[in-house]
Amino acid sequence: MQDGTLKVHLTAPPVEGKANQALIEFLSEILDVPRSRLEIVSGMSNRNKLVAVHGLDEKSLRERLASYLRAV
Repeated sequence: MQDGTLKVHLTAPPVEGKANQALIEFLSEILDVPRSRLEIVSGMSNRNKLVAVHGLDEKSLRERLASYLRAV
């Protein structure tokens, strides 16, 4: 989105943390980082979440997201 927000649509139900787990797995795949380096820092039970990516600088993060978005 224009403000830098990434909008992700998941098919996992928002029960028992399944949607949160699906989000972490999805981001891990597209960013090519281990799931252990991703952390939902806010919004665990909300639609809107803030996710931290540990050990990846902003430039690399943007490049990997852009590469994924070009491919889809």
